[in-house]
Amino acid sequence: MVQVEQLSTRRPAVSVDELLAGFVPSPRFGDVSFGSYRPDPSQPSQSEAVTLLQDFAKSSAKKPAGGGLRKLFGGKAKAKANSTGRAGIYLDGGFGVGKTHLLSSLWHEVEGPKAIGTFVEYTNLVGALSFRKTVEALSSYKLVCIDEFELDDPGDTVLMSRLMRELADAGVRLAATSNTLPGSLGDGRFAAVDFKREIQVLADQFEILHIDGEDFRHRGLPTPPEPVANSDLDARMRRDFAGSTVAVDDFSVLVDHLAGVHPSRYRQMLSDIDAAVWRNVHTITEQSVALRFVVLADRLYDKDVPILASGVPLDQLFTPEMMTGGYQKKYFRAVSRLTALAREAQEIGDRQPVG
Repeated sequence: MVQVEQLSTRRPAVSVDELLAGFVPSPRFGDVSFGSYRPDPSQPSQSEAVTLLQDFAKSSAKKPAGGGLRKLFGGKAKAKANSTGRAGIYLDGGFGVGKTHLLSSLWHEVEGPKAIGTFVEYTNLVGALSFRKTVEALSSYKLVCIDEFELDDPGDTVLMSRLMRELADAGVRLAATSNTLPGSLGDGRFAAVDFKREIQVLADQFEILHIDGEDFRHRGLPTPPEPVANSDLDARMRRDFAGSTVAVDDFSVLVDHLAGVHPSRYRQMLSDIDAAVWRNVHTITEQSVALRFVVLADRLYDKDVPILASGVPLDQLFTPEMMTGGYQKKYFRAVSRLTALAREAQEIGDRQPVG
C-alpha cells in the first residue's frame, strides 16, 4: 500500500523557530565526526584540515564578546595552520574532497546554539525574515557554518558578506566552504582573487585552508537512468515504494507551484515524503524557474528522496545555455544530485522480486 501525496498542493506555514530549527546537518551528515573522516594519506592538507578544525572547535567553546572585526580576527597577522585566533575559517577545494563532512563535523563538535546550512538557505532565510531579523536571530549563536559559498550572484554575495561581518562583530564564529565552478574542476582551487573582490574585507579576516584531493564527484555529468514510460509509472511506484509516502506530481504543475512557495519552506514541503514520482519531466527554459528548482533538488538530496520520472532524461532538465552560463555550478550540482536520487530509485526497483 502506498500513501500518495502531492507536493503541488502543499503550502507549509513555517514559524521563525521552525525555520531556524532547520539549520542542522542533512541526514546524510547527521552522524559524521572528525573521527569518521578518512584523510587521504597522499593529501596532507586533508589531515591538516582536521587538526585546524578541531582547534577551531575548541576555541569556539566560549563565545567571545563582540568588538569589531579587527579585534575578533586579531588584526592582519598571518594565521598559522593550527591558529584559533580568527573568527572565520574557510575551506577551499574541489568537489568531493570532504568539505561538507568536515563542516558538519565542526558543527557537531561545538556545543550550544549553532547553525549550518548552504549559502542559498541563508539568503532564503534573509528573504523570509528580513536582513535585520536574521542578524538578530543568529547573533546569539556560537557558530554559524555556511556550506557552498557561491560567487555567481554578486547581489547575494554582498548580502552574505554583510551578514557575516555583522555576525562576526557580535562575536559569532564563522566557518564556510567554497564552490569551485565546473569549468575549474581540474585545479581544485578556489579563485582567491574573486573571493577577495566579492567578499571584500572578509577575505583578509578568514583563515583559508586549501584541501587537495581527487575530484571524484563531477568528472562531467553523470548519465541518469532511462526515464520510465508513463504507462509503467504507477505500477513501478506501487511495487517499489510499497509502505511509503510518495509525492506524485505532474512536472509542469509542480514547477509552477514552486513560484508560490518561498524557497525557505521547501524543506518543510517535503515533510514525511519518502519518495517522489514526476510525470512528463521537460526541459526548464526560464532562469528564475530553474533556480527555484535547484533549491528543491538540494532539499530532495538532503532528505535522500528517491525519484521515479517519465519524460526527458534528467540531464536535459536545463538548457545547454544554462549549463554553460553564469549559474552553471548550480545546475551541474542539481543534475548530479537528481541523477543520484534516480539511480537510488532504480536500485530499489532492481531489488524487488520479479513476477
